[in-house]
Amino acid sequence: MSDADSPAARPRRSVLYMPGSNPRALEKARSLPADGLILDLEDAVAPDAKDDARRLIGEAVAHGGYGKREVIVRVNGLDTAWGRDDVAVLAGCGCDAILIPKVENAAMIEEARSAMQAHGARPHTALWSMIETPKGVLHAEEIAAATPPGGGFVMGTSDLAKDLQAAHTRERLPMLPSLGLCLLAARAHGLAILDGVHLDLQDEDGGFAFSCRQGVELGFDGKTLIHPKQIAAANEAFAPTADEVEWSKRIIAAHAEAEAAGKGVVVVDGRLVENLHVENAKRLVTLADAIAELEAGLAD
Repeated sequence: MSDADSPAARPRRSVLYMPGSNPRALEKARSLPADGLILDLEDAVAPDAKDDARRLIGEAVAHGGYGKREVIVRVNGLDTAWGRDDVAVLAGCGCDAILIPKVENAAMIEEARSAMQAHGARPHTALWSMIETPKGVLHAEEIAAATPPGGGFVMGTSDLAKDLQAAHTRERLPMLPSLGLCLLAARAHGLAILDGVHLDLQDEDGGFAFSCRQGVELGFDGKTLIHPKQIAAANEAFAPTADEVEWSKRIIAAHAEAEAAGKGVVVVDGRLVENLHVENAKRLVTLADAIAELEAGLAD
């Protein structure tokens, strides 16, 4: 897998859903400090507004102005009355990715991929999957294996909790088996993976911050969001700290010196450093550099 295909090559700390039927929201998204945007044609758009929303998203993406943010379009399912038209109009609009809802098997990936190619998707346009049903979770590995490089998973934890008849607890214990299976599948096939949304915008018990920390600890690349007020906390949680970056640079340099001297391991501040630690250190430095580049572009 090349550096360009690596999930660490692009910051995805905060990825904000924006309703495709709202022109003001599509405009506001150009000034928000989110790493990515999901311009939504599915849940956020009423049936009688689907056609207008499709047109608005196409015009917004063609107009540009989103800087280095990753722009993902969530279409309606290909088995709905709107999904195929969504792909036909938007596959070649210049977005970074098409996101397919409720993916449950590899055949759905192949169908979406064929539709995108038939309607002029650019070579760099990635294919992402919403994993939000029990079947999707159970088939996560085959879905990941069928996903072209550069794609990823988005966890749809609200729909998944409904189907599982699971409670929305602060610790998300009912969700952990599903989250873990999807993380394993994504990482086994070099895909990015985003955590699900946190619905409580009042959040008096600090549940959003807790879920961000938990997402980092589990290994997610970032979190999907439903409101701009959540962006700053997600950006902070999913970014390497200054101390982590400094430590990473130290062990990279120390290990390189050890290798030059014919040694496979080195001790830094009493800690044994092996190649696996160096790989993770390089990932963190790459991510920190990419975040700095993204934020510099947003400030211009």
